[in-house]
Amino acid sequence: MRYYLIAGEASGDLHASNLMKELKRADQSAVFRCWGGDLMQQQGGELVKHYRDLAYMGFAEVVAHLPVIMRNFKLCESDLLRFKPDVLILVDYPGFNLRIAKFAAQHALRVFYYISPQLWAWNASRVKKVKAFVEKMFVILPFEQEFYARYNYHVDYSGHPLLDVINERMSFTERKQFLEKNQLTDKPIVALLPGSRKMEIGKMLKEMLSVRSAFPQKQFVVAAAPAIPSRFYEQLIGEAGVRVLTGQTYNLLRYAAAALVTSGTATLETALMGVPQVVCYKGSPISYLVAKHVVKVKYISLVNLITDKLLVAELIQNKLNPKELEHELRKILEDEKTRSAITLGYELLKQKLGGPGAAERTARKMLQYLQKK
Repeated sequence: MRYYLIAGEASGDLHASNLMKELKRADQSAVFRCWGGDLMQQQGGELVKHYRDLAYMGFAEVVAHLPVIMRNFKLCESDLLRFKPDVLILVDYPGFNLRIAKFAAQHALRVFYYISPQLWAWNASRVKKVKAFVEKMFVILPFEQEFYARYNYHVDYSGHPLLDVINERMSFTERKQFLEKNQLTDKPIVALLPGSRKMEIGKMLKEMLSVRSAFPQKQFVVAAAPAIPSRFYEQLIGEAGVRVLTGQTYNLLRYAAAALVTSGTATLETALMGVPQVVCYKGSPISYLVAKHVVKVKYISLVNLITDKLLVAELIQNKLNPKELEHELRKILEDEKTRSAITLGYELLKQKLGGPGAAERTARKMLQYLQKK
């Protein structure tokens, strides 16, 4: 079969690539064309556009880049019609993908959605678009089935694909070798995960590094996004003497004592690796004001949403300042009661996410649906 996939950021590239791998196993004739990243390309996808050219963060940034975004829509629509896939598989990235879903449905193309947009958080009215234009939705969070059921829309839940990703990458480097390879000392590590998009990283890394001088006995190490050049981080860091590691996020988390993490999928990765964390987020003032009026959830981190409690601290917008950040980081580094509570909560989180094999189960379910018509 011919598959057209669209992912708009690093996490989407990761999960789409694993889905592609499982689709290839189940469908020997699989042909892929995609918008995504290096990982999807490595699975045999013919890459139309890289996600690093698509990711715009927040309301103000989207408005500023509107001409580019509109050109991308037109390119995608024409390319989709030329390729004529058996199915269009959309991966999260709702601002772009829901519009493309409408276009595809209007042109009689089958539309599947893998990894639901977070409509439960900020725009439940878009469920109408999903019902109208998406034939099958495949969700990765346990509470999403109940959310869609309230709108009389059946979705498939096969577990969270991050469990597979982490299991597949469990061939960790020994600590001594990891430290030597990356020119790190034996000091406890504070891992910094500032996001995957340049605008996001530019804001968040500065905030995270603001407390470095308060922890002279710790070493701060940045986990770089795979599509962002190291020199971009180095320009932000300046002479701070902070190491930047690319393609080593799970090794870094394995040996970290704590982490500062930009809200998103990385909070879940950090939790599954068992690292106490502080969740951070700061957008532009306009974007924050817009979000404040539309977001309808108690927490911003997936960890807290899934466990349904404030398990890890969340520092949002004005609360993300050096004083608050130092206080919360010191708690997860030095307070054993806090660390123990987080560890216990992480075990509950793993139970709720189900076992490994999510990508394989999703791929097989997709093929079952495709073969029915």
